Amino acid sequence: MHTSPVPVAPSNGVLQPIAIDRIVIDGGFWGERQQLNADAIIPHCLKWETKAGWVENFVHTLEGTIHEHRQGREFADSDVYKLIEAMAWEAGRSDDAELDAEIERLGAMIKAVQREDGYLNTNFDNPGQQPRYTDFEWGHELYNYGHLIQAAVARIRTGRADSVIVDVATRVADHVVAEFGAGANEKICGHPEIEVALAEFARATGDERYLEQASLFIERRGHDLLADIEWGRSYYQDDQPYRDAEVLVGHSVRALYLTSAAIDVAVEKGDVELLEIAKRQYDNALARRTYITGGMGSHHQDEAFGDDFELPPDRSYCETCAGIGSVMVAWRLLLATGDITYGDAIERALYNIVATSTAEDGQGFFYSNTLHRRTPAEVALPDVQVPRANSSLRAPWFDVSCCPTNVARTFATLAGYLAARTDDGVALVQYAPTTLDVDGIGLKVETAYPYEGEVNIRVTAAAEPFVLTLRIPAWAAGATVNGESAEPGVFRLEGVTAGDEVQLVLPLQPRLVRPDARIDAIRGTVAVERGPLVLCAESVDLPEGMTVNELVVDPSGELRAHGAGAVLPGARIAVAEDDWPYAAAPSAEVGETFDVPLVPYHSWANRGPATMRVWLPVA
Repeated sequence: MHTSPVPVAPSNGVLQPIAIDRIVIDGGFWGERQQLNADAIIPHCLKWETKAGWVENFVHTLEGTIHEHRQGREFADSDVYKLIEAMAWEAGRSDDAELDAEIERLGAMIKAVQREDGYLNTNFDNPGQQPRYTDFEWGHELYNYGHLIQAAVARIRTGRADSVIVDVATRVADHVVAEFGAGANEKICGHPEIEVALAEFARATGDERYLEQASLFIERRGHDLLADIEWGRSYYQDDQPYRDAEVLVGHSVRALYLTSAAIDVAVEKGDVELLEIAKRQYDNALARRTYITGGMGSHHQDEAFGDDFELPPDRSYCETCAGIGSVMVAWRLLLATGDITYGDAIERALYNIVATSTAEDGQGFFYSNTLHRRTPAEVALPDVQVPRANSSLRAPWFDVSCCPTNVARTFATLAGYLAARTDDGVALVQYAPTTLDVDGIGLKVETAYPYEGEVNIRVTAAAEPFVLTLRIPAWAAGATVNGESAEPGVFRLEGVTAGDEVQLVLPLQPRLVRPDARIDAIRGTVAVERGPLVLCAESVDLPEGMTVNELVVDPSGELRAHGAGAVLPGARIAVAEDDWPYAAAPSAEVGETFDVPLVPYHSWANRGPATMRVWLPVA
């Protein structure tokens, strides 16, 4: 049974997580976003879930009027639960009594509509609605339960096991085991999520029945339990048994949630084969099906992975929830295997997908994260709910608003992904200004990363000498630790004790990146990165009237740092208008060269409508 405040709590593994009350983010890039989450994002989500009627659905269900008044998609309940989870982690982090009381208010509202047998849903099984469990493909009943259970896990681990939401979730979990256990209703949900929630609930409560049920759900996939659809059963990972798959397929978020669950089950049951299968699928997806931003999902029609190296920048979907799902998988693999280089994938997704999603004021979000915006966006009105992927600027709310609440719960638990406990000390996985105090080891980390490359680590306490392990990012050729060369990968300092000071220097000069030749959509282009940040060109920085579609760059020219980004020589192309866009000779002429400013991708679209691109055509 694990009740320490950590987002993921394996009972075994090479590394162990550090509780978020033992490692505090002291400002900086991520500290600012944690504060933004508390001050703006969580209140914004609650305001919109109330305005959109998703909270009120529970009131109408209790009153028997839900058929006439229900608002939102079939999975709207899940976003209320996800918001409660974010609130729970934030209340545990900040000891916010008002937030704690709000959780209990919402929990009491939800409990009032729960059936005697534990069933709970505002879209099914109420007067005038379809009966329960009649639409496993699209109904999301089990998916909703998953997010409810994860909210309960957050309450348990932040010291509120007496919370009403824990009681509700326990009854739900018991209902799931009774209804879908071995020999009962052997079905699966079209959207994986219940699996990872049950595995974590087993860890939080010590009840092994929940782990066994999670395992059953995973093993049932791939046996045609869900109806075939136009995109095939791979959409919801029912096309082949999980253990037979070589790479992540189908709907990206579903695949990543399922893989997170597979890792949890493998770790708890000591299933070495299953762990290796999950690792293989994720590693292959990183190598072949992931954008430079860490984004996953190249299909808009089904929010899905494409084939290997099918990564078109202007059609990239890169759902924010998929970026968070990638963090979930990579962190679990890091703990299970001890390979802290999975921190590279976490870092890339956090800085370039999760941070990109949220507007600077916390009042707008990207659902999908394109790498090339061809036309200037339209301003999203602050009081209008929009379709999920059709907002061209960050929108305040979506018909499908899984992403804002997912960002909220991630920001609230960020400290839990920064470091891990090793058998002989502590491993720093991400770099942020932090204060750490765990098992007699105290660290004070001071840094302005990712905008500056110096990371100063002071050992404030050590019961005995220990090993300090540092992740050196794969991009950080030329890094040093106390003046000594540190190759990308893992750097170990042995015999570290109280009073020691360690200086890690990561080179932050901008660098050109060229794509694998098999990514045909971006042959003949380059991208620029600086530290962990992917940079982009935004039309607000180009000559008046110019879009990024007219831009070419000279990779042989001087690339230099500029502000938080870089500048690179480039030019505008002029194309002669004709009745036919194909000819034997090139039709474009390159204009006068000028310095092209490149800004961090996470900051784009905060200055109004613009065109934007990450991959820049070479002149």
